Amino acid sequence: MCNPRVPTVEFAPALTRHVACPRQEVGAATLAAALDAAFRAAPALRGYVLDEQGAVRKHVAVFVNGQMIPSRSDLTRALQPQDSVMVIQALSGG
Repeated sequence: MCNPRVPTVEFAPALTRHVACPRQEVGAATLAAALDAAFRAAPALRGYVLDEQGAVRKHVAVFVNGQMIPSRSDLTRALQPQDSVMVIQALSGG
């Protein structure tokens, strides 16, 4: 029997340099649940990605299917089985 597709979560190499966390398939209905599932595999990444209030930190960007999420604090976005979440270290400078 073939498993149904589930959303995937991947962390960019800049975030996994010191904390290994391979691409994961997560059975999650929302972005928050998908990130929580990924953090169970690599708990140390939570502090790099989320602040104390559970919002995405300013130096991190989260993309769903190649589009950056519009709000750092609202992670209730529903995910579809084919969705791909990518967490990267955001570039800054001037």
